[in-house]
Amino acid sequence: MASISNQQSGVTRTECGLVIAGTRITLYQLMDYIHAGYSYQNIRQDFPQIADEQFNAAMSYIEANRAEVEAEYQIVIKEDEEVKRYWEEQNRDRFAKIALIPPKPEQEAIREKLAEWKARIVSRTNE
Repeated sequence: MASISNQQSGVTRTECGLVIAGTRITLYQLMDYIHAGYSYQNIRQDFPQIADEQFNAAMSYIEANRAEVEAEYQIVIKEDEEVKRYWEEQNRDRFAKIALIPPKPEQEAIREKLAEWKARIVSRTNE
């Protein structure tokens, strides 16, 4: 992996990986959108906090270094899945115990209201 030390490219490497210079936005976040099939304009709209020059530089960097960025992106995805699996496993017993705790009497009204909202949402999505 090449080390990026100057910010002329608009991209820099931090302990989080490749980021848009001067921000905390990683190129891997942009890659999520690219993999989801978002258009350039839709991606741009979701990052109004960065300047056009920063965004264009980041997208240009991705295109110019696609293989490297893609390889790092796949590593990030794999690590995220491993972390998620770890914490789901760590919390499985805790969540099971919590599910068995009966609701407090003063929470019944709010639970009923939440159940109604959920039913409405489910019925809208099934239409």
